Amino acid sequence: MIKVAKIKCLGGHRLRATFSDGMAGEYDFSSIIGGNGPMVEPLRDPAFFARVFVEDGAPTWPNGFDVAPSWLRREIEATGALARDAAA
Repeated sequence: MIKVAKIKCLGGHRLRATFSDGMAGEYDFSSIIGGNGPMVEPLRDPAFFARVFVEDGAPTWPNGFDVAPSWLRREIEATGALARDAAA
């Protein structure tokens, strides 16, 4: 099972995820945080969004919001941005 090994906030609502197999890519969460709901509302604040961390292989925020690593990988791959991490 592929997990997120490293996560880095790139500013705004963009993250760079490095997966456990050495592949990596960027994803813009703007469309997700544009939705309604109490879990995504705090993520609209860039300072809060930047507090992302990896827990059990998933990008997670202090309010408990997380995203499945497999979903994130598919989304990055769909944009053509998934590539071997140069630092891996």
